[in-house]
Amino acid sequence: MGFGVEAASYYVPSLYLDIKDLAKHRAIEPEKLQKGLGLLKMALPDAHEDTATFAAEAILKLLQDYSVPPEDISRIYLGTESALDAAKPTATYAMQMVEKALEEKHGKRIFKNCDVVDITFACIGAVDALQNCLDYIRSNPTKKAIVVASDYAKYALTSSGEYTQGAGAVALLVSAEPKLLEINETFGIATEGVFDFFKPRRPTKKEEWKNAGENTPDTLELFTDEPVFDGQYSNQCYQDRIREAYENYKEQTGISKPYKSWKYLIFHLPYAFHGKRVFSEIYGIENNFYFSTPEEQKQLTRTEEYQNFIQEKIEPSQRASSQIGNMYTASIFMALLSALQVSYNEDKNIEGTGIGFFAYGSGSKAKVFAGKVGKGWKEIVSKWNLFEKLNERISVDFETYERLHKKQIKNSINSNYKGFGLKNIDRENSTSLGARYYEYKI
Repeated sequence: MGFGVEAASYYVPSLYLDIKDLAKHRAIEPEKLQKGLGLLKMALPDAHEDTATFAAEAILKLLQDYSVPPEDISRIYLGTESALDAAKPTATYAMQMVEKALEEKHGKRIFKNCDVVDITFACIGAVDALQNCLDYIRSNPTKKAIVVASDYAKYALTSSGEYTQGAGAVALLVSAEPKLLEINETFGIATEGVFDFFKPRRPTKKEEWKNAGENTPDTLELFTDEPVFDGQYSNQCYQDRIREAYENYKEQTGISKPYKSWKYLIFHLPYAFHGKRVFSEIYGIENNFYFSTPEEQKQLTRTEEYQNFIQEKIEPSQRASSQIGNMYTASIFMALLSALQVSYNEDKNIEGTGIGFFAYGSGSKAKVFAGKVGKGWKEIVSKWNLFEKLNERISVDFETYERLHKKQIKNSINSNYKGFGLKNIDRENSTSLGARYYEYKI
């Protein structure tokens, strides 16, 4: 009996900003972003969207597209670093939305006996959720679980991370019927506590608050979506952790060069070309290239041998990322969807082929694991139409982008949207202050 992913779905917001527009207004050479990093479009949440609506959209689509009875779901585990609350799981909002949408057909509280939780470890949180749910299914093979990765990668305006922004969600149905991908038990792991990227509570003084009263504490701590980060240091941490996790994977499996047997290498992609850049170190070590300087490592990436390797094993997974941007926890799974969609569109026979995963989360941790493409992969992928859907999105101008970023737009840009949307946030009642309420448009 195998265990893994039975089906998958996704949701990407309907709005985007062309990366050339951002480059123009930030005085950046467009080719630096397009050809240097592989960035073409940036997915943007509309005024009614957030992490919970993304997750709900992906979960509902998963259940409906593959006719999954909701009562079969025992777990909904959400990986995110864009949580809406420090106590109440964002997954509970998504669960409740899906329950309401399916209430007429399936009755009230269809997930009453479902275990629901958020898991957070920067961009690797959803992989942690996947590993956890796989262990659960192996012990309970008649059960099914949903792992959903949902995030909004938001950076401060004019920061060095601004052009990598993106948003969306991917939902995976985990079961003992891995039609899409059977996942092996072995996970190589590497962890080190560092400050390469984090979202701390930030102290501000009482006098900086206009409405501060006599009962207001002298120091307040604020939480913001925009991270504190060191881009170059984070890149190095990413590279160090995946190398260590890869070595740990090799030690556990006894396989000397596992990457050679993998059809595709799937990475967490903070930007589209990141995977092919950081893997050059492992590739060099595995093929007896030794680097004394970063420039020597760059020289390897320019060789015909390495370029051919990238085109064959990594490039198909980059294509969706170029059109979306960073999806934090969802980016590694979107890379998988991208590679499988390309294979489907090109009518390739990849059943039974191996796929290797290189997951990373700042703070920092990496996991390396592998899977095998299932017998029903074409049936599952046939419902995605990934690149067609990405081409149907609405372009916004730069001024609209900045206003959305600053939360200055209250009404939806896409006024004809269908699906889940934030209706209101309670601003008055002391016992429900900040509670978020959603609606579903058919």
